[in-house]
Amino acid sequence: MLDLKRIPVGAWLGLILTGLFLICAVFAPWIAPHGNGEIVGDVWEPMSAAHWLGTDNLGRDLLSRMIYGARITILIAVLATALSFSLGAILGFTAAAVGGWFDTLMSRFVDLLMSIPTLIFGLVVLSVLPTNTLTLILVMGILDSTRVYRLSRAVAVDINVMDYVEAAKLRGEGMRWIIFREILPNALSPLIAELGVRFIFAVLFLSALSFLGLGVQPPDSDWGGMVKENKDGIVFGIPAALIPAAAIAVLAISVNLVADWVLNRTTDLKGGRGNG
Repeated sequence: MLDLKRIPVGAWLGLILTGLFLICAVFAPWIAPHGNGEIVGDVWEPMSAAHWLGTDNLGRDLLSRMIYGARITILIAVLATALSFSLGAILGFTAAAVGGWFDTLMSRFVDLLMSIPTLIFGLVVLSVLPTNTLTLILVMGILDSTRVYRLSRAVAVDINVMDYVEAAKLRGEGMRWIIFREILPNALSPLIAELGVRFIFAVLFLSALSFLGLGVQPPDSDWGGMVKENKDGIVFGIPAALIPAAAIAVLAISVNLVADWVLNRTTDLKGGRGNG
């Protein structure tokens, strides 16, 4: 049972910040003081009681844009991460369990994809395909699944030669049983640690695509798009572009704090069971 008193301070900080971001993402229409595209003042107004974070390059309330931006940013990053882990882990485990020509073919194909810089690959694909939410999720998820595949396969290769896996094969268990009942439970710790990293990579990847004009399209905007929209104000000392950039950094830190705590907890639990 989870003892709240034993949760480290860093984990508490990560849980609280991540929870706040999730609340903003889920309840954005009810929390935001103004509509996402509603013009409520002059261009780049300073912070005030009426507009806590000021206004953006078009006179829209920056706090409201940040809240709606959290919803778009987190939604796309979560779905892309889920796709990358589902695809990469299943293919990686299958390649390790089957071996032979399937393992060689999949590994060489993944090496080919990974030899091309991810951002350049994404820009080329998105410049051809229609830029919408579904396309972004598919492109980000498929490109990121190559990293998950390499990790999953490396972990599964070691697990596949363990005695309990060999015993399951001798019992006549099928490939689905081997992958989901033998390999997956014993590969969760490194995958959980990688989950936080991949989620943050998805946030950064999406932000980079939006900054370059091939991510979330107006009138919607994620945090990367907000940096692009307000970057000209930096010359005049206006922090409208720095606020979404800071939000990206805080989200990355908070998620990594939670992922590190979960990894340490699962490792300790496994160690305790092993000693018992």
